[in-house]
Amino acid sequence: MRIVLQVVSRASVTVAEETVGEVEGPGLLALVGLTHTDTPETVSRLAGKVAGLRILPGETSCADGPSPVLAVSQFTLYGDVRKGRRPSWSRAAPGQQSEPLFEAFVAALRERGIPVRTGRFGAHMEVSLVNDGPVTVLVDSDELDRPRRG
Repeated sequence: MRIVLQVVSRASVTVAEETVGEVEGPGLLALVGLTHTDTPETVSRLAGKVAGLRILPGETSCADGPSPVLAVSQFTLYGDVRKGRRPSWSRAAPGQQSEPLFEAFVAALRERGIPVRTGRFGAHMEVSLVNDGPVTVLVDSDELDRPRRG
């Protein structure tokens, strides 16, 4: 599971000229990608990490506020560009696997008292944001499992 987190003062997602999700910050925009090996445990662990990261103004977290999160499913986070000029999407989990895991991620944040808005799974979305700082962080379940060096 990969999540690109951006601290925002505001963010929104639009589908077919309809705003389907928006947040006013300080808060987070979470672009969420899922892969074949992700499980409900992976999702719960990363939701806890997102909720507790002290990257908001004043070194606070979403759980402290609570501050809102706009979560947007983004399979392209698993695009592989190592070969050729067209990305391969083979490392991204298919919709029937990733949609329930994305919904579980949203639910896990809400269980922690965090207000969450979402895009529309599988739709063509336009995401707008005002990145505050700017602060952008990548959270990757594979990286969290590796021992720290040095």
